[in-house]
Amino acid sequence: MSHTRSNHGFYRVTQLFVWCYALIILFPFLWIAMAAFKRQIDILTSSFFFTPVLSNFEELIFSKQSSFFHDLLNSGIIAISSTAIVVLISAMASFTLLRMYVPRWLSVGLFAWAMLFHMLPPITFVSAWFTIFSELNLINTYSGMILAHVTINLPMGLWLMSNFLKEVPRDLYEAAAIDGCSNAATFFRIVLPLIRTGMIATAALIFIFSWSDFTIALNLTAKATQTVPVSIATFAQEFEIKYGQMAAGSLLSTLPALLLIVFGQRYIVKGLLSGSVK
Repeated sequence: MSHTRSNHGFYRVTQLFVWCYALIILFPFLWIAMAAFKRQIDILTSSFFFTPVLSNFEELIFSKQSSFFHDLLNSGIIAISSTAIVVLISAMASFTLLRMYVPRWLSVGLFAWAMLFHMLPPITFVSAWFTIFSELNLINTYSGMILAHVTINLPMGLWLMSNFLKEVPRDLYEAAAIDGCSNAATFFRIVLPLIRTGMIATAALIFIFSWSDFTIALNLTAKATQTVPVSIATFAQEFEIKYGQMAAGSLLSTLPALLLIVFGQRYIVKGLLSGSVK
């Protein structure tokens, strides 16, 4: 009986800590959501009780000075394109390194290099990219941004996809080879359908990272190709900070990533935990 009570008490304490942690995490989002429906004066005076208004969204969407929807399109093109490229390349690279006759020292070295590269902050590469892209006329282009996002996110994609490929039984490769399948046929006809869950999880995570990027977009884009995070930052002007419009833009910009997390949650969790438990 005492053991049951102690377990119940531990469960209640753990639950309390989880709720407190959730509130700490959600508080900034709730503050932004409230600010999106406040007038500027209510935000500046930190009014907790206020009359909700839609003027921030109206100015964000219908104002002639606002390019928010165009910037949403830019973010979508860059994030979707870079995600597709990263998932395909990382799946093929993982298959080559893990299931083909590649020297172990080479595969271990490449994975270690990918981890080291992923640990470096993106701002480290921005100055070099700016110089190179200026020479190649890739500044303020979709191609330049997609290339930069692919470079930054490919190491994470490689590690995630390699975990899923390790779960594919080696017997399937041997059976395919006996049946006369080439490496390309084995990959596209057998491996890809089996790692579909891993590809969805990897794509979801890569998309979120690409969608929310600010540092790279700030330095490599201009008005024509600026993304949503940069667009939101433009409301912080020299003589005025439009907090309401910034909050409304932030709230709308979270919807694609939020929907992706809601519908792909089980794939994302499996992708993060893949390989940690056998």
